[in-house]
Amino acid sequence: MSNEKLLNIKNLTKKFDENIALENIDIEIKNGEVVALIGSSGSGKSTLMNLITKTVKKDSGEILIEGEDISRFNNKIFAQKVGMLRQQFDLVENIKVVHNVLVGRFNQWGFLKSFISLFKPQDLEYAKEALEKIGLKDKMFEMTSYLSGGQQQRVAIARLLVQNPLLILADEPVSSLDPVNTRNVLSLITDLARKEGKALIASMHSVEYSKEFFDRIIGLKHGKVVFDEKKENITDSMIKILYEDQKDE
Repeated sequence: MSNEKLLNIKNLTKKFDENIALENIDIEIKNGEVVALIGSSGSGKSTLMNLITKTVKKDSGEILIEGEDISRFNNKIFAQKVGMLRQQFDLVENIKVVHNVLVGRFNQWGFLKSFISLFKPQDLEYAKEALEKIGLKDKMFEMTSYLSGGQQQRVAIARLLVQNPLLILADEPVSSLDPVNTRNVLSLITDLARKEGKALIASMHSVEYSKEFFDRIIGLKHGKVVFDEKKENITDSMIKILYEDQKDE
């Protein structure tokens, strides 16, 4: 595992009208780090994710990946740098699993190959390998709608493996899952990130799961970093301070 700096966020600020969502955020993430982002609703977790994925524009500061500002990357290059795992899974339910997985290749294919793959899967070996890693190889040609919520989230993870980004962002990836599937999915994404040498940042509601599955925890409150520590250094008093006086959105 390389310890080189992958993501470097400097003095990042974002306002929505007069409301400050993030203020002077400084975060560094190295290759292979598995990081949980915690804090109450409205703390700035999702805003930070959306800024890194270029879904919203920053007001000031820098977001650098491998030393380059993310604004300089076109869609094809950016897809090689950053991949997103969302709580809604972002899957098309009325197509077969293999087609959803191979969507991860679209940014590396031209339009024609992407279009053909919707009818006749291209580069099938990528889908096979990814589905084998997440334990769903036997579901490759099933309709996605037939799968459980936990299985669909694993298909979304397989799509990310096919995309093969350097940095994986997971925005509340288990919020819609039951406790058994939550543990399975968190174990899967953190283990795969470590094994594949990917950096992983996941916004999490649960402090317990964050401590169990992640190596480093960043606490956000009112758009500011309250702490950024290895999980073994997180104390009950730090958690109490993080969540007191917070209002849900």
